[in-house]
Amino acid sequence: MAEAGRRALVTGAASGIGAAIAARFQADGLVTLTLDRAPGCDLRIDVTSAQAAERMAQEAAARLGRLDILVANAGISALEPLEGHSDATWDLTLATNLSAVFRQCRACLPLLKESPAGRIILIGSVMSSFGEAGMAAYAAAKHGVLGLTRALGVELGPLGITVNCIQPGAILTGITAPAFAANPAFGDYWVQKSALKRLGTPDDIAGVAAFLASDDARFMTGTTLVVDGGATAHP
Repeated sequence: MAEAGRRALVTGAASGIGAAIAARFQADGLVTLTLDRAPGCDLRIDVTSAQAAERMAQEAAARLGRLDILVANAGISALEPLEGHSDATWDLTLATNLSAVFRQCRACLPLLKESPAGRIILIGSVMSSFGEAGMAAYAAAKHGVLGLTRALGVELGPLGITVNCIQPGAILTGITAPAFAANPAFGDYWVQKSALKRLGTPDDIAGVAAFLASDDARFMTGTTLVVDGGATAHP
């Protein structure tokens, strides 16, 4: 359980994993500012816009007074085979899933430096461990998130800020549900690959985020936690 009273900012919090993390933080007593490009959050911001990260940091300072935890969750995915894979899809996927994450970390750093327990939690993917046809842009971006986690963990450690990454496996959300419904064999593949024989839920990820935000994870940084029901351990 994360410590009550701490201030958190969660991006991509209108639905799915981000909404579950925000709800868990709030249930644990954290004062949580939520952000998404879709309606339903405290701030409506497209994380790829030029001044998004700076605005996020300014709003966090104004509304929260300080910032202890940044959860950079906002992301997109697209399924496009390499032959015919558009530059537009590549650019938007990298901009959303990697470049925006870097800018958020940079913009929020002055606030996190003032926290006695600064935390950065990034959301990667098991695509950093293996490939999937048609997911070149997504896999490349999530590999970048893993690299960013390791580099910033080393760089920000002396400031007392931890940087860790969660790598979800196949998670059933409002966004992924249509894809699983349209291709039942794809969902069945992931269920069978999972040692627990089910798809993950957003709450499965939220609990891990709460741990990383807590004092129990104070000696962890620059590392990743795979939360995939044992899928990547399965041959």
